[in-house]
Amino acid sequence: MADMEVLGFEHMGLDPRLLQAVTDLGWSRPTLIQEKAIPLALEGKDLLARARTGSGKTAAYAIPMLQLLLHKKTTGPAVEQAVRGVVLVPTKELARQAQSMIQQLAAYCARDIRVANVSAAEDSASQRAVLTEKPDVVVGTPSRILNHLQQDSLRLRDSLELLVMDEADLLFSFGFEEELKSLLCHLPRIYQAFLMSATFNEDVQTLKELVLHNPVTLKLQESQLPGPEQLQQFQVVCAAEEDKFLVLYALLKLALIRGKALLFVNTLERSYRLRLFLEQFSIPACVLNGELPLRSRCHIISQFNQGLYDCVIATDAEVLGASVKGKRRGKGSKGDRASDPEAGVARGIDFHHVCAVLNFDLPPSPEAYIHRAGRTARANNPGIVLTFVLPTELPHLGKIEELLGGDSGAPTLLPYQFHMEEIEGFRYRCRDAMRSVTKQGIREARLKEIKEELLHSERLKTYFEDNPRDLQLLRHDLPLHPAVVKPHLGHVPDYLVPPALRGLVSPHKKRKKLSFKKAADPDIKNQDIQKQLHIQGKSESDSTYSGNGPEKT
Repeated sequence: MADMEVLGFEHMGLDPRLLQAVTDLGWSRPTLIQEKAIPLALEGKDLLARARTGSGKTAAYAIPMLQLLLHKKTTGPAVEQAVRGVVLVPTKELARQAQSMIQQLAAYCARDIRVANVSAAEDSASQRAVLTEKPDVVVGTPSRILNHLQQDSLRLRDSLELLVMDEADLLFSFGFEEELKSLLCHLPRIYQAFLMSATFNEDVQTLKELVLHNPVTLKLQESQLPGPEQLQQFQVVCAAEEDKFLVLYALLKLALIRGKALLFVNTLERSYRLRLFLEQFSIPACVLNGELPLRSRCHIISQFNQGLYDCVIATDAEVLGASVKGKRRGKGSKGDRASDPEAGVARGIDFHHVCAVLNFDLPPSPEAYIHRAGRTARANNPGIVLTFVLPTELPHLGKIEELLGGDSGAPTLLPYQFHMEEIEGFRYRCRDAMRSVTKQGIREARLKEIKEELLHSERLKTYFEDNPRDLQLLRHDLPLHPAVVKPHLGHVPDYLVPPALRGLVSPHKKRKKLSFKKAADPDIKNQDIQKQLHIQGKSESDSTYSGNGPEKT
């Protein structure tokens, strides 16, 4: 009966071209935020909407925006081509993702609706050329939008009809407060506005007072993360730092985790340490480094989505923690300036079919945990979050559980019983690998990536043509050797595999990637994940491997 009451896309009065695009995307019914927000937006109301990561917030504002633009163009007198919609986001990657989603929804009306992304600072000249053609929707960060307004390459005072602030709770914390206040001076007195956010905080309240006029507040009664039937969350208590590396080695090398995984750490140095550690065992992984150009980061995400990598190591410390409220971007410590302040990972980035999120380092805040965990179990797909915890970090973990548990007080992160004695035979290998990963090796790994960027940079191509000696010196520079890889560590002798897992895992073979069809089936994937992690386990009387999932009480 409840399903009959859900307002479907076909009942919202949408343009047939939008309905066709929605069908092509495989959306049979709107999510909760879409069901509530789209009709209100089509009525012309300002919206302040809170919904968790992965709930479909982008489409919740993109569909009514496109519908209103199409309606204006197809009914009534002809109107002059102008920028009528602006989408503000805190990071370049989110801008790219928002543009992609809007373009997918406008696939059958691409001649009528044009979308431009102006978030990349290095493409200013080409962006000015695009803006002279007056696209219908412009997507970008506040700093880039303001830059074009000040250069007079973008004019909104006489044309803007709809303003969207996506991930509104991050816009101030990323240091855009002054830009936003300056930007609002270039807007008309009357326009419709949407504020979309994963959380409501003081910054969102300030934006509400600055931007919205008599808004409708959608504070949806949904948990900040999917329920336990879709998202399984575990804590892995490790006695020492070395044990974290040991457990991770066992999970990945013994293929106890199937499919693609995101590994989160708290610093960039830790990212490279972990990658070099995994390379010792022939476990391929890549680092999503905020110091690299946007194109390179997007290329890494694309390779991950295509299945070329099973593991991506990322950090949200510099993204969610460096640009705190009250600090201006680029005026923090030297370490803060090293990365791109408009590069984000923890929230909103479109990683496809992530089966597991591994918090190798405990998230710095409960909010960071939510945004990390939101990378898996998206839409109706299942997922697993494993959080590694040291004994000294248990009080901080309690704060995370308190936020997740809400009023119920029920434990959210179940204990993952991983008996270390079962994998004790791997410890000497892990110690050997950890010794091979030195500070000098980490430094050289980062330098090697930067060197590759310089050699393949399109912007430096002309420079190297005029200065061939510099290119020759760069190419013939001393080779960088981040860490000595010992081939024998990539092989796992059968006698080291825990008895209960012999025959169930194949550490010598390359893991088979799930086909798209299989990965898209939630039931098949859920069964596969549970089998690989041994969450159900066997009875106590059987001879089982002790790392069998949650503790039974």
